[in-house]
Amino acid sequence: MTFTVAIIGRPNVGKSTLFNRLVGKRLALVDETAGVTRDRREGEARLGALSFRVIDTAGLEEADAETLSGRMRAQTERAIAEADLSLFLIDARAGVVPADRTFADLLRRAGRPVVLVANKVEGSAGEAGYFDAYSLGLGEPVPISAEHGQGLADLHDAIVAAIGAERAFAGADEALPTAGAEVGGGPLRIAVVGRPNAGKSTLINRLLGEERLLTGPEAGITRDAIAVDLERGGRALRLFDTAGLRRKARVQEKLEKLSVADALRAVQFAEVVIVVIDTLQPFDKQDLQIADLVIREGRAPVIALNKWDLVDDRQETLARLAEEAGRLLPQVKRLRLVPVSGLTGEGLDRLVEAVFAVHADWNRRIPTARLNRWLEEAVARHPPPAVAGRRVRIKYLTQVKARPPTFIAACSRPEALPDSYRRYLVNALAEEFDLGAVPLRLNLRRGENPYAGRARKRR
Repeated sequence: MTFTVAIIGRPNVGKSTLFNRLVGKRLALVDETAGVTRDRREGEARLGALSFRVIDTAGLEEADAETLSGRMRAQTERAIAEADLSLFLIDARAGVVPADRTFADLLRRAGRPVVLVANKVEGSAGEAGYFDAYSLGLGEPVPISAEHGQGLADLHDAIVAAIGAERAFAGADEALPTAGAEVGGGPLRIAVVGRPNAGKSTLINRLLGEERLLTGPEAGITRDAIAVDLERGGRALRLFDTAGLRRKARVQEKLEKLSVADALRAVQFAEVVIVVIDTLQPFDKQDLQIADLVIREGRAPVIALNKWDLVDDRQETLARLAEEAGRLLPQVKRLRLVPVSGLTGEGLDRLVEAVFAVHADWNRRIPTARLNRWLEEAVARHPPPAVAGRRVRIKYLTQVKARPPTFIAACSRPEALPDSYRRYLVNALAEEFDLGAVPLRLNLRRGENPYAGRARKRR
């Protein structure tokens, strides 16, 4: 069994840079702005022969418990309590500051092993801060440069000494999950997206049954796309909480652009995307753009109508929203709309059932013989229009892939087939095979003449 390491320190000392270095990927957002990280982010790390779980935390700040900084600090203290070992980072270039001494006392009171790490020691600028770190009374500091990868061998030895060799190497031979393995048999990947303050983090916390993600009345609390694992209905799920997506024209700051890029990346690598909509302000222009993005990416969409506990006439409201969804998002004929409340937990079981259902549709494959029997009936019922006096002949239809269901129709003149007839085929496909809840793709190609290019035989 592997052990858990929490990376602790005040803002802007390089915690997220070290986290990315240990996990071998740029998972955490890194910027010169102080306080970029707010939620705890977890990853699987490798350092030499060691394999362990690592937690990136928010920068420790002294603040009232009710403030955003105070809630961030509470999340960090929870990470310290969960971890077997804490890496306490200081900025060697800035030296030891009063906040470092305060948090060194906090770590001592926690009674867990601590490794003191002096980051940013590259060059001579960090020498004074490195020697100053001895004054914290946490033992010999480990000099590293997380950005340049210097000193990681010394960090490896310090972790082994602090945790004990037997515990440190207990999980060294266990294979860490890879991205390729995760696609095949790993957890179902679900991205939760929406406008700021739609209630995404609250909804995930309710699904988890704990205050795992930072929430509050302030808009834009979430910055990183945070992955959390849970089991529901006997299946392993991995949910990605993402930053609120504002209109592109309003996204000006570099940090928000990084957050938006992280959220879009989560959508691209998800299988199912839950679009959280505030029921009191439904189908805002930005809601429609987010849903359209999910559909264009070919992900399986589910619309979560959040804050349902505040709705009075529920039956009439649901009927009206279903009609609006069909009219405003015609790309998917029967979008799954699930009323939920992240505050009370109402509708969460139905939400999970909808996720499983659209995921099954998203993975559906239809035999070619069955498709072509349907195609004959569809073409006989509504033949393709004649273009320039010549009728376009559709020869056969086959499904080339799932995730999402993608079909190819071979026809005599694909460039001449009107878009309206293509939409007719897509809508009829969705109706016939009950695929109206997921995006479908239909591509046209010219049916090749098997005798083209052959010389005519003479008698």
